[in-house]
Amino acid sequence: MRWLQKKETQAYTARRAAMGKRSFKTGQSRWFVGYKKHTLRLWWREHTAAVVLLPLVSWVAPANVFEGGLLVPSLRYCERRWSWWPKIVVADMSYMASQTKAICRKRWRVAVVTKLRSGMKLVPPYVAWNRAECPQGQPLSWLEYAPLEDQHWFGVAGEPTFCQRCWEAAQCPRQFAFAPSDHETLLGLLPLAGRTAQKLLQQVRPWIEPAQSYEKNQLGLSGLFLNSLRLTWCMALLADAAVLLRTHALVQTPARPPLLHELAAHQSLLDFGLDFTSGHQTDLDQKSKGHSFSPLK
Repeated sequence: MRWLQKKETQAYTARRAAMGKRSFKTGQSRWFVGYKKHTLRLWWREHTAAVVLLPLVSWVAPANVFEGGLLVPSLRYCERRWSWWPKIVVADMSYMASQTKAICRKRWRVAVVTKLRSGMKLVPPYVAWNRAECPQGQPLSWLEYAPLEDQHWFGVAGEPTFCQRCWEAAQCPRQFAFAPSDHETLLGLLPLAGRTAQKLLQQVRPWIEPAQSYEKNQLGLSGLFLNSLRLTWCMALLADAAVLLRTHALVQTPARPPLLHELAAHQSLLDFGLDFTSGHQTDLDQKSKGHSFSPLK
């Protein structure tokens, strides 16, 4: 009876909690009651041994708060706190709002890259979310963005097979311009037809789930029952602090060579230790014996 009353009255023991929607998982309900943590993370490119995502800005809000509305405040905080902000943001489908992307593009020149939701209408020159063509069917590739003109330029890609028999070939410049405001997702500052946006979606976008899984599972946030928004905020700060300390340890610790490094084959010198000025061999010639090996990677 108490459970039914909570479901009807929307009154829960967790203060300021609300019912939210989670990603679909087999065996779990699409709805839950509680809070959600939203984090803007920075890819630390200087650390090449592994992918490192640093928390820049975190928000903890009731579960029904739309996370897409937190991107603009996050960039505003970066600007106020560090006078710096990321130039490219790779996000999930929750940040599809064209108005939010337009604000980021116009105010901070930030490219918000997301996938295209199924069923959304395409605009020229797109015939698919990742393919652009001219009106006569010739494939186009993204050339550049001209900031002074605020336009994207697309040109003929590969062999101009369609151009050779096109009735407009004599007057066609083979380059076409489109404004970013025509479609904030397909065009924006990084068109989805470009190789940069496609690599970001295919290689960088999958990093988000492992970063969330680390906080939920290894840090134990998923096993806690938090019935206070303030307590949840403290736990979120501790989780971010743990990630920062872990990253600091990874960066400061010198890289260890592989265990079999001493047993691996190495590239020998090609001079064979010969002293061409004196005509005598050096001691190095006794080590090389004229063999060449590729290093073990």
